[in-house]
Amino acid sequence: MSDRLIDFGDGFWSVRGSFRIGGLFDIGTQCALVRLASGNFVFLDSYPLDDEIRAQVDALTDGGAKVEAILNLHPFHTVHCEWMHEAFPNAVLYGTARHHEVLPDLPWSDTRCEQDELAQKYSADFDFSVPAGVPLVCEDDSVHFSSILAFHRASGTIHVDDTFVYLRKGFPLSLLPFTRRFGFHPTLAKALHPRSGAADEFREWAINLGIEWAEARRIAAAHNAVLPLDRKKLPDLIGEALGRVAPVLEKHRTRHS
Repeated sequence: MSDRLIDFGDGFWSVRGSFRIGGLFDIGTQCALVRLASGNFVFLDSYPLDDEIRAQVDALTDGGAKVEAILNLHPFHTVHCEWMHEAFPNAVLYGTARHHEVLPDLPWSDTRCEQDELAQKYSADFDFSVPAGVPLVCEDDSVHFSSILAFHRASGTIHVDDTFVYLRKGFPLSLLPFTRRFGFHPTLAKALHPRSGAADEFREWAINLGIEWAEARRIAAAHNAVLPLDRKKLPDLIGEALGRVAPVLEKHRTRHS
């Protein structure tokens, strides 16, 4: 699958890219270019743009001069951060605490993506949310559940890595139970804090997110697909997803009661 730049309108462009596991299965990945109310731009996440997409981005951003920041929202999506910084060296580089630890030589801003300061800085354009009941970075490096979700209000787009899952893939990935179905990342059981109350905190966070972001018009999800919300609203989708993970949450409550 070749990389694509999709214009959602209202200042949001989604880059749908490629990411292969073991060199075989392309599970896809994403980043986004967003025009701010100020007229400047930010990237959400990092990805190496091919020549065609780079030319389109340069045309939109005055050769990259109007890209003011790169916001790396998933603590485990670090592979392309160096490329993005080299491509847009004048953009302020934001990351999570794990980005700072894994790539200490990059000129990270002291403000981290999970901190309220970043949300306040970009409050004119975005709402951000960090899932409750789970750590942003699990001790088990194989658990990539949590991320910082971004809602671009002007376009009605939710940009999310891993926490929400929506895939459109061919065989054999089409056999996965969450293909073409909105849900939570399958590592939820491992991600929940091992303490009383964590399951309920996560459930309340998800319900409140659905209510607060109910006007969303689409979900741009890593790693593969965009889910238009023209038939169902976000609160309904989250409610259905919570229903499917109810046994996981109940098992956690019983274990940590």
